Amino acid sequence: MAVVLPAGSAQAARRFFPEEGKPLLGAVLEWGEDSAAGFADRLGASPAILGHDIAFPYRSSEQNNIKGFLEQSSLQGAHAMLTVKPTVPLDEIDAAAARRFAERVLELASSFKGQLLVRFAPDMNASWVEWGQQPAAYREAFRAVTAAFREVDGGGGTVMVWEPYLGTDYPFDRNRNAPAQGNDGFALLDTNGDGVWNGSDAAYEPYYPGDDAVDWVGLTAFHDDTAGGAAVNTVPRAGELREMLTASGGENFYASYSAGRDKPFLLQTSAFYSPVSGGASEVDIKAAWWDQVVGVATAGEFRMAGAVVWDERTSTRDTGVASIDWRLTGNPGIANAALGALEGSPIVTGPVTEVSSGSAYVRANTLTGTAAWTVGAALLIVLVALWQIPRRVNAATAWGYSDPSSRDSRVDMLRGLAIVFVVVNHLGMASLFQLLTQEAVGFVSGAELFVLFSGLVVGMVYGPRAKDDFGTVVDLTSRRAGKLYLTALVVLIGVFLVSLLPVFRTDALTTFVDQGTGGAGHDGAGRTYDLYAGMESLFQFPVPPQVLPAILLLQFGPWQFNVMGLYVVLLLASPLILAALNRGKAVWVLAGTLAVYAVGAATRFRLLPSQFEDSFPLLVWQVLFVIGLVAGYHRRSIAAWLAGQTWLVVACTAVALLFAFLSWGNPYLANGFDVRLAIIPDALYRSMYDFFFGRTYLGPGRLLNVLVMVVAAYAFLTAYWKPVQRALGWFLIPLGRATLYVFIMHVVLIAVVANIPALQQEDVLLNTAAYAVVLGLLWVMVRTRFLFRVIPT
Repeated sequence: MAVVLPAGSAQAARRFFPEEGKPLLGAVLEWGEDSAAGFADRLGASPAILGHDIAFPYRSSEQNNIKGFLEQSSLQGAHAMLTVKPTVPLDEIDAAAARRFAERVLELASSFKGQLLVRFAPDMNASWVEWGQQPAAYREAFRAVTAAFREVDGGGGTVMVWEPYLGTDYPFDRNRNAPAQGNDGFALLDTNGDGVWNGSDAAYEPYYPGDDAVDWVGLTAFHDDTAGGAAVNTVPRAGELREMLTASGGENFYASYSAGRDKPFLLQTSAFYSPVSGGASEVDIKAAWWDQVVGVATAGEFRMAGAVVWDERTSTRDTGVASIDWRLTGNPGIANAALGALEGSPIVTGPVTEVSSGSAYVRANTLTGTAAWTVGAALLIVLVALWQIPRRVNAATAWGYSDPSSRDSRVDMLRGLAIVFVVVNHLGMASLFQLLTQEAVGFVSGAELFVLFSGLVVGMVYGPRAKDDFGTVVDLTSRRAGKLYLTALVVLIGVFLVSLLPVFRTDALTTFVDQGTGGAGHDGAGRTYDLYAGMESLFQFPVPPQVLPAILLLQFGPWQFNVMGLYVVLLLASPLILAALNRGKAVWVLAGTLAVYAVGAATRFRLLPSQFEDSFPLLVWQVLFVIGLVAGYHRRSIAAWLAGQTWLVVACTAVALLFAFLSWGNPYLANGFDVRLAIIPDALYRSMYDFFFGRTYLGPGRLLNVLVMVVAAYAFLTAYWKPVQRALGWFLIPLGRATLYVFIMHVVLIAVVANIPALQQEDVLLNTAAYAVVLGLLWVMVRTRFLFRVIPT
């Protein structure tokens, strides 16, 4: 049923209508404490509109971020634009859900002095967003949200912005949720009625919610000649932007939706530049594009232009292959040129509303100044105490590790901790557990520890056998690799078959939501990728020849499980490494693995087409497995040597604590209970993180962090084993001795959790309880050896 909007409510929003020929300058920033003020300082002018993302339905964990964004906007005297990104299917956005969302947003914005613009589910004509290419459901959802805001604010003028993506390459790759030919809704996509949905169909018309629901129209249009492919720096063509606005997607967007409907026009834009990709210079690219932006936005032909919003962010492309700098103010020369063009144009900069009084914005849950450095001092005291207690306290001498068995329970406990990190991060629910697992112990995740300890166990288990019976080792490792490969295939196919059941939601396993590091770069943040795209052709006859090889090469599958492919390959290669170690070539093995790591990190070369290469590039991640394997092979001699090198253990512990301290300065907060230390400016922190601590290609700082943390943790357990074992060993050690089993079973639990609506509402305390249940269930399954005869351990 179509949503009926309140009579006359559209006219109220019309009051916010910039003077013709004088569009407002806006910016979407990487948010932190110095975001808005930093942009204004670098440009030399304040923005008139600032933008920020918000999820639908509203998440309580976002409260501090939204309040901080509105506070920064007030301090700049800027209007605020919220980009609403649905995290639920569009057909679940009904009047009640929309009203709850509107009430919460308007409550947060109740004291905000500027204009609030709401940009609901932009890029809805694109294939890469979860809400994309579903015109009927999108229209109804947009209208429901518009009605809710107008009812809640009493027609007070919340501006609803409708903004599709540039339709040059429409319909892109078909979204898996798009109506198929013959299904309801397909006729909306097939605008020319020829029975086919292709580039001849209109890119914007199917998604327009109606004049009564839309206050402003916008278009996302970047200068980016890569088409999502390899990074390339190019100077904009003359007239490129004008062509985008008037002749893309089979429609004249500006004439049809802005001028023709008497609605202000918002342009969101930026220009692609990759510092490592060669080609045209950043100055040539951005200066030329900015000139076009200013020229078009202020031309009489585009008199309805109401705002120009620059996407002032950085990103990576192709899963970290190329860094992308979309910023206008990252280069002082470009910023100065941009300011000169602004000053010579009628574009309106801030402040445009009442500027809030008070000091600079301080983000909630942030410790600054003395408080932050007090935490550092506390860590130093902890380091000294850990070192001195076993020396000074007599009772502590009995706490040390002693285990007559050949199995090292310290390794099992650390493996158990690693698999807990993996389970918590893969389930992805906002909870108190994330305060410990999301890089809270340093620039380390469960994945690095999982791979390192996998190699360590291979060295410990097969190393002694390799000396006496190498053939048996080859046979055993090959059989285990084969069993794990078969397990990976079973999981891949099993998830696909379950996804065909209409009553069971499997999106958590069959899709991946980009964090801005995928092939689409920064504007891909929030894009959803179908991890089984093309596999449905298995039901065609004949089956396309490329599908079966893709399955066998593990090119499909849940992202939470793709590291299994890496493990299979490394396990097959392990006998060769063990053979070299048998001949006393440990130094050569380490030198070789580091050389391969350096080559992989520098070239980003993929050896295999398998999915795991996206997240765990083989040439790079092998270094953790091989170092672990060498350490496992020589475990006893290394442990004995470290026992006599107290200074080295103390140094590793100190460096590990330093990394932990730095990681607490991350601007990203897991939820409303998280706390960060403001010890480094946000922009500098992000640059440092990207260069030294990037995850996909294991930045050198991250690799060092993993190694020193493991040494420190192993030494800590050696000195304090008995109290730690009593407190946590009963839980972590069983999990650590069955990590592969837990890893496999957690895929099932991810699917179960995804089908419990109450756990998708970002209720931190409820989700914390759910995590406790999930981890407890895994522990019970291990202790009772549930399906141990079937599932590898």
